[in-house]
Amino acid sequence: MSSIDEKAFFRLFHEAHEKCFWKSLTTPLSETESKHFSNEILERTGLVVGWKSIKNYSLHILNPGTNKQENPSTATLDTFARYVTNAAKTDEANRKKNEAHFRYWYNYRDTYARSYSPKRKRRKHIFVYHFKFWDLIAIVVLLTTIAIYIYRNSIKSTNFTDHFKSVSQDSLAKKGWVLKNEDPIYWDKKDEKAGHLTLYTLDGDNYPDTAGRIGIKNLLLRKIPNSCFSTEIHLNNFIPQQNWQQVGILLMEDTTFTSKSVRLTLSFNNFFGGFTKPGEILLQAISAINGNLSKPEEIAHTVIFSTDSTQSAIVNKNLKKSALRIEKQNHTFRFLYATGENDIFAFKEIITRGLLIEPRYVGIFALKGFMPHTPAKPAHIDFFRLEEQACKD
Repeated sequence: MSSIDEKAFFRLFHEAHEKCFWKSLTTPLSETESKHFSNEILERTGLVVGWKSIKNYSLHILNPGTNKQENPSTATLDTFARYVTNAAKTDEANRKKNEAHFRYWYNYRDTYARSYSPKRKRRKHIFVYHFKFWDLIAIVVLLTTIAIYIYRNSIKSTNFTDHFKSVSQDSLAKKGWVLKNEDPIYWDKKDEKAGHLTLYTLDGDNYPDTAGRIGIKNLLLRKIPNSCFSTEIHLNNFIPQQNWQQVGILLMEDTTFTSKSVRLTLSFNNFFGGFTKPGEILLQAISAINGNLSKPEEIAHTVIFSTDSTQSAIVNKNLKKSALRIEKQNHTFRFLYATGENDIFAFKEIITRGLLIEPRYVGIFALKGFMPHTPAKPAHIDFFRLEEQACKD
């Protein structure tokens, strides 16, 4: 690799690492981290970068003088650039057919080169009438590249993450959050765990019960600026134990509970219509595409753990960390989850479903339905992300 190519690759790898792990690259990646990184790139781009290569890249970047030379292929560089710039998902066959010129890598490299090259002294006697045809072509190419760069950065600016380092009312409002149906007693406990937003599973639901009651207390909402997007939350030690303790993501067409909606939750159930069975911790997706005046539809009910006494240690271990994600591509919704002992998540698909809904708001919530005897349980949320995805034709 040329000197400028290697420097651009180093910067690109650092940006990709920060996008995947939400922290700077300071130590070489382990095998587990490299596999997660590789899976995340495949998930986002449709293209493969081998985990062993990723591990070797991290070693070389942190110790360029002591390790063997690494020379990633142009295709690999283009894959990293596509991941960083949120390019549309593809595969190797389509890239070879339609984008064999690897424009994402070359655009990234050229932008890097322009940003870090030393300023040159301006020549004398350069006037408009001295420009030749190829000079004009170069100017057009440069202006086009700058316009693309500005456009991509304007797209990136719509992406949002929150690590909940501060959850004061002013801080949340400045970041675009809107609180709906405040319960002052429990809302005051939102900062009880440092670096987390704490919500409690309170009475309520965004679907009416038989008495017509409806509403979620301490629902935190924000606008969705894009038609195609991905949104997710990460939880810390949330283990529901009684009906219907749950926490999750809610998508709504407006801020009223009579609009079309869809949600994904980590929940508990031990109601089996009279049958005796161990309680279950499950992932549940529910939609109301005709608004909440009609009955909602359970589109996914995936049991991940049974709560019999022999499994309690396993449940506690695997739910130390958990995450929920919803991806929307036009009218196709993809529901995913992850659990584990640490921050390295490998998301698994629950279901993909076509739904006639165009959500404009995303909410974070905790509830227990209308179950007055079920205790309110805290749910500690330490990460939220809302990210634009390129819409496919």
